Amino acid sequence: MTDQIISHVRGNLGHITLNRPKALNALTLDMCVELTRLLLAWEKDDTIGAVLIDGAGDRAFCAGGDVILLHDSGKAGDDRAEQFWRTEYALNELIHRYSKPYITLIDGFVMGGGVGLSVHGQYRIAGDNTLFAMPETGIGYFPDVGGTYFLPRLGMDVGQWLGLTGARLNTAQSLELGVANGFIPTEKHEWFIKALSEAALDGSDEAVISVMDKFQEAGPMDSDLPGALAAFNEKDVPSILRALDGMDGEWAAKQAATIRKKSPLALSVTFEAIKRGLDLDFRTAMTQELDLSLNFLKTQDFYEGIRAQLIDKDRNPKWSHDSVETVSSEQVERLFRQTADPRQAFLD
Repeated sequence: MTDQIISHVRGNLGHITLNRPKALNALTLDMCVELTRLLLAWEKDDTIGAVLIDGAGDRAFCAGGDVILLHDSGKAGDDRAEQFWRTEYALNELIHRYSKPYITLIDGFVMGGGVGLSVHGQYRIAGDNTLFAMPETGIGYFPDVGGTYFLPRLGMDVGQWLGLTGARLNTAQSLELGVANGFIPTEKHEWFIKALSEAALDGSDEAVISVMDKFQEAGPMDSDLPGALAAFNEKDVPSILRALDGMDGEWAAKQAATIRKKSPLALSVTFEAIKRGLDLDFRTAMTQELDLSLNFLKTQDFYEGIRAQLIDKDRNPKWSHDSVETVSSEQVERLFRQTADPRQAFLD
């Protein structure tokens, strides 16, 4: 048990609250272990008809994972990072194949580990303040927790845009792109949870939808999504940058400038991982992500990105490559090499 997870059975509803509001509910290993334990137990419990997860406080659903632990583990050469990733990715797969209605209230920040807890589930309910992002290339890493599976299924242009730039989506944009598939105003979330807890939830979608329909609204419509995403359909990152450089307007220039600040190695690997992810089933994609994660521990950029963004906070990383043009295909392919034992990767 951990006080970082609050759980209640309320009627036929299993209700979990991520309880690290001062850390924006970022995931720890203990939280992943407890979430897995609860979900497995409730899946077998015939009295539980649905599961709902939300975040404590008013700022975040979940803004990531314990990145400092990953940094320190890699530096020390111990197995804490591998243990965290195996546990978190197993949790992601459990959510993806969960047999009961799984609901997340994704209000506030939804980043990194929070994306993995939400996007693979059936019901992703945005609030007024939803802010979704996968910002990993900025720390010399790639969009994991199933990002390489989920992002290309938003459309390759959208997936590459989000994965490469770390662009943030507001509530309206999240709804338009399908990151969220429902909207309930934040002020009604507690009433929605109460109604679920009083409903005769029997494990069917119909029982959940009948409650959701009483609270759902159309949501904000002013998404203001860019119309120049076609550049992200190019064959590689250098080609994307050339396409953006050739476009008129502030938006294209901003995207190109943003990309050029990220780790060239992480950008190149992210592009390839999202591209490959479209043709992979979920488990294979997660196995590939585990290999990538363990191999990123061997790169300079992973530690330099975390140092610059989260430890020293000078925001001035010194990447291993000056530009994406200097990253070779061999260097990218090296990070895709099988490192993890797939027989140990996930829960059965």
